Amino acid sequence: MSEQPLVHTNVDDRIAVLTIDHPPANALSLAVLEALRDAVLAAIANPEIKVIILTGAGRFFCAGADIRELAELRDCHNARAFADQGQALCNTIADAEKPVIAAINGRLVLGGGSELAMACHIRLAEEMTELGSPEILLGLPVGWGATQRLPRLVGQGRALEMLLTGERITARQAEAWGLVNRVVPDGKALQEAMALARTLTQQSAPVMAGMLRAVRTGERLGVEAGLKAEAESFGLLCENEDWREGTRAFLEKRQPTFQDR
Repeated sequence: MSEQPLVHTNVDDRIAVLTIDHPPANALSLAVLEALRDAVLAAIANPEIKVIILTGAGRFFCAGADIRELAELRDCHNARAFADQGQALCNTIADAEKPVIAAINGRLVLGGGSELAMACHIRLAEEMTELGSPEILLGLPVGWGATQRLPRLVGQGRALEMLLTGERITARQAEAWGLVNRVVPDGKALQEAMALARTLTQQSAPVMAGMLRAVRTGERLGVEAGLKAEAESFGLLCENEDWREGTRAFLEKRQPTFQDR
């Protein structure tokens, strides 16, 4: 009998839903990281997919890295490799030129699970959800990007408070701080993410990709580089059919129908 996949992919109406399925808490073991990386790369490469949703099976989005595997790390090279693998996955998500939505379900999103959500472009969290980076309470540093992404989302002071105390925050607090885009009713994260994804599938894929590139460039290289990337994208996209369709539809007072070219 074959083993159950650790990540399920379901594609519907140009939306790929990637579901982590590693009971009981969807902890990110090395095997899960590898399966999730493969699923994300496949969704990015598939031209039929315009939007990606990441969620968790059962009662958890992702409770964090697999503590049993962390406890077995005794060699600095192996520990560095573990950090590199988690960062590589998060960077793949953050660098995607398709919108990636985190449908954050369940009670706890901690450590590596929180870092995974931070790498997504848009985050929806359920009312019950608590988020945090409790690694310091285990005598561990964070390793998958929280020192860089969290300050950019919530500000340096709030990020350092979360990282240095390990305390959790509620979904409502995360929303107020900018860590999540919005809070949705319990049990509705995937449903709300699908509704948002359907809206995004109506947009021009090349335009979304260009704006994602410009935002990422500005974040990593500064405002000047980001503005240059934005202007380059603007210039290149003016030759697209979607540019002509969108402007013509506006003048004709109708909804545009984009062809992603």
